Amino acid sequence: MQADQTRLHADVQFLTTLHPARNCHNLGSLNKAADYIKAAFQKLECSVTEQNFYAEGRPYRNIIASFGPPDAERIIIGAHYDVCGDQPGADDNASAVAGLLETARLVHEHRPLLRHRLDFVAYPNEEPPYFATEHMGSAVHAKALHTAKVPVRAMLCYEMIGYFSDEPKSQNFPNEALAAQYPSTGNFIVVVGKTGQEQFTQQVQALMQPHTGKLDVQRINLPEAMGLAGLSDHRNYWRHGYDAVMINDTSFLRNPNYHQKTDTIDTLDFPRMAQVVNGVFGVLLGL
Repeated sequence: MQADQTRLHADVQFLTTLHPARNCHNLGSLNKAADYIKAAFQKLECSVTEQNFYAEGRPYRNIIASFGPPDAERIIIGAHYDVCGDQPGADDNASAVAGLLETARLVHEHRPLLRHRLDFVAYPNEEPPYFATEHMGSAVHAKALHTAKVPVRAMLCYEMIGYFSDEPKSQNFPNEALAAQYPSTGNFIVVVGKTGQEQFTQQVQALMQPHTGKLDVQRINLPEAMGLAGLSDHRNYWRHGYDAVMINDTSFLRNPNYHQKTDTIDTLDFPRMAQVVNGVFGVLLGL
């Protein structure tokens, strides 16, 4: 059983057609996104809960779907459902939310014997003005796990998994040294970790690759101080000592529509998105 492109498309279509844009100020749209995610989870055989919190007096919600033994060591799979400013956010980050939902559906449909508890978490407030603050939904979630002394095996962050290009030289890099090490065509997915996490990043890559068909899975570990390594929700799990990586299409280093009104559904590659989801499902079975 493979990830369903039709379902991925439907999820992205719903999220990208919400008006006004589902940013932290438009709580009506943000809550419609949260309700959609919660309803999708509630169709599955899992426990669905909300983690409610406030930021600057406004209410926000993490939506959580849990599978497997309740008290077992946890694997967190996360994605943020808000957008930056006034844009549809197809790749950033409807693609990732669709991937999150579809991965949960695969767990439901396959019913694998789970050694870990799997928590699928959809977060608000990843984007500015709350990025890198305690008001990120993922910061709230990670801190709560740490406070409760919950054993966490790993965190996998879906962040922009829908934009690919077969055009030569479609992949950009922050420096020449990295450009020399990686493909110059933007048709791969990358597992991003921080320096010191090399063994874990390599393990995730190795578990993904057999399940992604022809889609190449690369990996990279960058110093946390460089900034690029921590540009999503996984950063908040690092703070508490948990292994965490980002599954990413390289964002603005490839996608010219990043944080633009042109980040629309027609720019996404759903066959390759499905391959990414198949890969992450393989990781969950192997960790």
